Amino acid sequence: MTDMEKILWADDEIDLLKPHIMFLKNKGYDVTTVSNGRDALDALDHDRFNLILLDENMPGLSGLETLSRINQAHPEVPVIMITKSEEENLMNQAIGNQIADYLIKPVNPNQILLSLKKNLHSGELVAAQASSGYQQEFQKIASHINMASTVEDWMEVYRQLVYWELKLADTDTAMGELLLMQKRDANSNFCKFVKREYEGWVQTDNHPLMSHEIFKRRVFPLLDNGEKVCFILIDNFRLDQWKVVQPLLSEWFSVEEELYTTILPTSTQYARNAIFAGLMPLQIATMFPDLWVDEDEDEGLNIHESELIKTQLNRFRRKEQYSYNKLNDSSAGEKFLQKLNHIKDLPLNVVVINFIDMLSHARTESKVIRELANSDAAYRSLTESWFRHSSSLDIFRRLSEMGFKVVVTTDHGTIRVDSPIKVVGDRNTNTNLRYKVGKNLNYNPRQVYEMHNPKKFGLPAPNLSSTFIYACNEDFFSYPNNYNYYVQYYTGTFQHGGISLQEMLVPLVTLTPKG
Repeated sequence: MTDMEKILWADDEIDLLKPHIMFLKNKGYDVTTVSNGRDALDALDHDRFNLILLDENMPGLSGLETLSRINQAHPEVPVIMITKSEEENLMNQAIGNQIADYLIKPVNPNQILLSLKKNLHSGELVAAQASSGYQQEFQKIASHINMASTVEDWMEVYRQLVYWELKLADTDTAMGELLLMQKRDANSNFCKFVKREYEGWVQTDNHPLMSHEIFKRRVFPLLDNGEKVCFILIDNFRLDQWKVVQPLLSEWFSVEEELYTTILPTSTQYARNAIFAGLMPLQIATMFPDLWVDEDEDEGLNIHESELIKTQLNRFRRKEQYSYNKLNDSSAGEKFLQKLNHIKDLPLNVVVINFIDMLSHARTESKVIRELANSDAAYRSLTESWFRHSSSLDIFRRLSEMGFKVVVTTDHGTIRVDSPIKVVGDRNTNTNLRYKVGKNLNYNPRQVYEMHNPKKFGLPAPNLSSTFIYACNEDFFSYPNNYNYYVQYYTGTFQHGGISLQEMLVPLVTLTPKG
């Protein structure tokens, strides 16, 4: 404890509690004593207290009456009720009045001390334990980062980093800074790994589960087992965001969680279309040119998703009827809830939820959203708040009630960027800040991952001399002729399209209804 905590103890037998009071004072607490409820209220009006120990059975103003007045005048001060009675009704009244804890006489000093620590210092104790735990694990994680040689190794590294990021979110900045440095080190090594392995993944069957195989490997087997399936794709949905949403669904679903590896570029046009078509982008452009939108076209980049799903079902000779639904706002969510009654018997329903993607773009363009989501922790918090209070939670609840197996995933994640790197391209070069495709691009090749022959990587090329380049780590592309604008406007924003653990290793979750 840095400052001495001030305790107010109200009990009509306070003289009998001197040993307890001395015990607490020796533990560093400043204890003020009163013998009745009115004196307790007077003391609260004239001094500041961190917590109140309140006897329930006092003459005059009873403990419950005193508690009610404390809650009205000083609702911020936690109250621990102490009583001789074990009557359930009395406990219910006290708990209904939002007490912090409930102790039954006779109490020993250690019971009181434990309750004080729980109510006054739990945050500090949890933070200290988390910091100590991460310090002990730091070298082990560093070793895993240096030794990682498979995508499964990297998935485990990423899980560990996300676990500690969530544990340390409210702790001291020193451990948070250390974790941030370790995340950067991990991303630097992961980018080198992807540079070595990615071409082989695309050209051979020896690769991790990737975007274009999601339906074939995770959705179709459920349909073959006679399950009703709802496939929900939440755009820009990272592992850490899933982790804060997961507890909201635990009441209705059992959870089976894994990670899969997105294709490059980690952007909607490529990764999401690959999911729905079950094909790499080059195959989509070749087999269904009317459903592929090139980088330099003005047409929306994901307007053919329903048709792409149909091509995949046809290609695998599947006869299931399906619905496709895109939810861009709360009203669309409410309409889908109403629609569920009409499509509940379809074997496959596909839902795209765009809120997090819109949030990341809004954060770039809006000063207000920048302030609200000024860190990864704040970004997670906004995600959890949206999910809790939007129609999304109701949608999952209804799907559980209707007996749907729900597959939840995303097309890519996103990363908070803060390091501009220079690139020069012609006016036809795309605008994404984490990858560029164009001809005659000028850049530092040591700062990027290059694809000089896009077709070898399963990508259509707008021109014969087109090159794809990808930003790694927390870098983003900026143009020298407008460099200061890019640095000021985009530093600290959330972007996607490039190579990082956050963008490429994303959650793939199968939810089974409970009961």
